[in-house]
Amino acid sequence: MSLERQIAPRIPLSMEVEYRKSYSRNQNQGTLKNISLTGAFLEKETPEFLPGDRLHLVLNVGSRVRKLTAEVIWRGQKGVGVKFHHSNNRDLQIVDDLMYFVLNKRESQKDVLGDIFNKVG
Repeated sequence: MSLERQIAPRIPLSMEVEYRKSYSRNQNQGTLKNISLTGAFLEKETPEFLPGDRLHLVLNVGSRVRKLTAEVIWRGQKGVGVKFHHSNNRDLQIVDDLMYFVLNKRESQKDVLGDIFNKVG
């Protein structure tokens, strides 16, 4: 299997994002439900996208805002799977930072819960 066809590990999250179709002026909102370095699942109740459509996603991570270009790869009833088209290392870095933030937040929540259970038990 080539690297191009391998599925990157997905990290579940729930993050509101703004997006628009290429060549559209209308900003819309959806929810990223999972993310990897190569793409994401964008939840939208009535997805108006077709495979091959290009999107511009706006990611807010900390104080950084980055616009990413993505392509719709597949469409389902609840949303679309998109593949990122990183134009430079900053695009890749913000996705990596977001994934790191989500994973670290979960680990710190596990630590807090573990401390609570240890004190209660």
